[in-house]
Amino acid sequence: MEISRKPKWLRIDLNKGRSVDYVKKVLKEFSLNTVCEEANCPNRMECFSKKTATFMILGNQCTRSCRFCNVSHEKPQMVNGDEPDNVAKAAVQLGLKHVVITSVTRDDLPDGGANHFAKVVEAIKARDENMIIEVLIPDLQGTTEALEAVVKAKPAVINHNIETVPRLYDQVRPQAVYDRSLQLLESVKALDDNILTKSGIMVGLGETEEEVIEVLKDLRRVGCNFLTIGQYLPPSVQHYPVAEYIHPSVFEKYKERGMELGFDFVASDPLVRSSYNASEMIKAL
Repeated sequence: MEISRKPKWLRIDLNKGRSVDYVKKVLKEFSLNTVCEEANCPNRMECFSKKTATFMILGNQCTRSCRFCNVSHEKPQMVNGDEPDNVAKAAVQLGLKHVVITSVTRDDLPDGGANHFAKVVEAIKARDENMIIEVLIPDLQGTTEALEAVVKAKPAVINHNIETVPRLYDQVRPQAVYDRSLQLLESVKALDDNILTKSGIMVGLGETEEEVIEVLKDLRRVGCNFLTIGQYLPPSVQHYPVAEYIHPSVFEKYKERGMELGFDFVASDPLVRSSYNASEMIKAL
């Protein structure tokens, strides 16, 4: 089914991106990637203008081929041993108070890149112990030992996105497992209950409201603290097609239901993405 043009609530104010050059200059100086650019995030202009970015480590080639994602999935690059220190230097130079670190999925690495995540967290702490660090990690193939490496580095927040409802996994992210993602979030709490957990879901892929609420219940059952809900926007015609543009009133309904279920903070809006205004969630505690 062909979906009509985007509704007005999905139009982006490009005037919010008037000072992106400085951020791009710093990223280039330290040879860093951002998920903002690689995933074609609709908020990247606004975030760059505020001198914020979500660093994407471990290269820009993913070993999985989720049908919603714009990140390339070709041969993964060698792990850059200088990257942890470069990320730390860039975060300090940008004056960040809340830094988000994510990565492509690296199923080719024995630990899924977990120890590299830990090194980045440690490098940032060594330069600024007051910077709040959030990591958005892949599922690490469900390996407890790999997750322990990330947890032991003690980021303030560990985020892992559930992405969609269980029924759509085979179509949208066939190499992932819904229960494995839930187990990862639960395991974080089992390993260190002081670490805040976070997850996110896209809507407009063909799910029902009832299915979304069930996902919210599952996330609360494993102790998830923070939740993001945003509209799925296909990066190209080759990607999974959007089934529906969800009205802002439905996003508000999801937010209210999430808060009723006990989340500490729910960001639910058509243009919300995993790391958008991430610091606001911490401030809400």
